[in-house]
Amino acid sequence: MDFTVEVERSLRVLDGAVVIFDGKEGVEPQSETVWRQADKYKVPRICFVNKIDKEGADFDFVLNSIWNRLTPNALALQMPIGERNDFSGVVDLMKMKAYSFDGKMGEIVVEGEIPAELLDKAKAWREKMIEKISETDDSLTEKYLNGEEISVEELKAALRKGVIAAKLVPVFTGTALRNKGVQLVLDAVVDYLPSPLDVTSIKGTDPKTELEIERHADDNEPFSALAFKVATDPFVGQLTFFRVYSGTLKAGSYVVNSTNGERERIGRILQMHANHREEIDEIRAGGIGALVGLKNTTTGDTLCDEANQIQLENIVFPEPVIDIAVEPKTKADQEKMGVALRKLAGEDPTLRLRTDEESGQTIISGMGELHLDIIIDRMKREFGVEA
Repeated sequence: MDFTVEVERSLRVLDGAVVIFDGKEGVEPQSETVWRQADKYKVPRICFVNKIDKEGADFDFVLNSIWNRLTPNALALQMPIGERNDFSGVVDLMKMKAYSFDGKMGEIVVEGEIPAELLDKAKAWREKMIEKISETDDSLTEKYLNGEEISVEELKAALRKGVIAAKLVPVFTGTALRNKGVQLVLDAVVDYLPSPLDVTSIKGTDPKTELEIERHADDNEPFSALAFKVATDPFVGQLTFFRVYSGTLKAGSYVVNSTNGERERIGRILQMHANHREEIDEIRAGGIGALVGLKNTTTGDTLCDEANQIQLENIVFPEPVIDIAVEPKTKADQEKMGVALRKLAGEDPTLRLRTDEESGQTIISGMGELHLDIIIDRMKREFGVEA
């Protein structure tokens, strides 16, 4: 539960997700929690069984644990060639080809024939795959029942529709550390997960009339976006991460925060690439970016066109489950600690602050011991406050 907030706000704005499983452990309790969160937001997903070269790894076991504990809609699109130390590549059940990965970091993808000892198993698994995909498409069901050949193109098109509709969940495998199988998963992201244009319209309410209105992933519609994260950057200050659902946002323009009615000027728009950032002049429907220096916007707020306002559904976070008292190591740091905690609470909606009336102690509440340990560590690293 410690990182529920990060998962919750990410899934709220994602169009699709790759769910990663340990090749030995399979589905773990936290996997089930995250899966339920993805179900809540109806996020299409594909699975990647990682660390298949690890001692004790077992693809069949992980696949069965996904079927039994998460979804009966999972279907294998690959099977490993060897496991643990013998892992050398994957069988693509869609194309019925084998892929190995050469080079120092597995960067050279080599297509070949399926090893003879795996051919019968691959054929049986492919038959299951075709049957599962066909069940979601009437025209393919008819072909399948009539024993007609179904082309790879037809299968891929039906699978894409099934994934976007959350009726199918393809499963892939490999080892990220050695960069084996990762390339094919990235291809699958393009082939099967939705683009912003594939996603249905988002619904919201008119702040004045409270009537339901819709926005589509169209650059020409009025601007609407959801702020899903606030973070402090040591170089540029406060960053507000947001997802654009409709319209276009340009640097230098004005928008309104329809959650609180405040007007905001758009200064710098940044496109984030992990820890790198690129300044851009505008961002369009479907884009995710970060804004520098917004004064009145926090996690879950809606930003929109002033003349065509909409309020999107907020992000609901669970209540904290643990409290601890926190004190600075020196009295001189008391004020600095208060400033640091207020800034951190502004970034993290599951971090709550209060002062105990009897003892006068500062009490912080969060999602678990690890969550609060990280808060204490961040106070030291980012604000120079030891507590």
